[in-house]
Amino acid sequence: MAVTRPPKGRGVTRLGWLGRLWPALVLAVCGGCDSAAVPPKRALVVFAAASLREGFIAEEQRFERLNPGVDVQLNFAGTPELRAQLEHGASADVFASADDAHMDALRAAGVTDAPVPFARNALVVVVSSEAAARVRRFEDLPNAARLVLGAADVPVGRYTARLLERADAALGLGFAERVEARVISRELNVRQVLAKVSLGEADAGVVYRSDALVAGGAVHTLEIPEALNVVMLYPIATLRRAAEPALAAAWVRALLTPEGQDSLAAAGFGRVTPL
Repeated sequence: MAVTRPPKGRGVTRLGWLGRLWPALVLAVCGGCDSAAVPPKRALVVFAAASLREGFIAEEQRFERLNPGVDVQLNFAGTPELRAQLEHGASADVFASADDAHMDALRAAGVTDAPVPFARNALVVVVSSEAAARVRRFEDLPNAARLVLGAADVPVGRYTARLLERADAALGLGFAERVEARVISRELNVRQVLAKVSLGEADAGVVYRSDALVAGGAVHTLEIPEALNVVMLYPIATLRRAAEPALAAAWVRALLTPEGQDSLAAAGFGRVTPL
């Protein structure tokens, strides 16, 4: 059988091809082998209640400036959702909750270390521009045709229920019932309550003071009488299975310094005693 060969001088063996490709392969593989190459950043994963968004984003920038080579990765959601993720094995280093109940449950399950309070907040009423003439003060809340509140199992929903209980006792029986009769939806986190009022999908809602600050001129903010209001402390804890336990502890300490408290205060939170 005849064997066809390439013309003399034009054939290239496999070794010949490797010979041609070798310099490019060396450059491709060793391009990242430069002794001056920047090492990958260490990731600090922080799970935080939705209401902490602005304060934690400001603190993220400060923390990364103070800790070169660290990448803070923030995950915001409703506190019950974050708790469920952690209970099902989600990877995180720090958890910041909007209430004690969900934090205590994770602590009891061995998911977190001992929590510490790091910020204060309080409730306010937000009112849409269209309803501002009807709802001028907290006592006018039953005058809103469409109210939106937090769901019963989320922190803002539980705090609102406590507020309505106090109001019912102070303003006369039936106040809470009249408010409940106006509720058109219950949301899974406080930012969803704020969004519906800001967009005019509801006349009014109850949110945290820090969230009302975020909304700016999109809503009217009504203070709640001090004797009725619910003031809460936000707890924070490191995770027992944290991949970066030292960084997690450093993040918690940073929030409790005067500078960390300044970041939170600028976002509408009350201060706790700094370190």
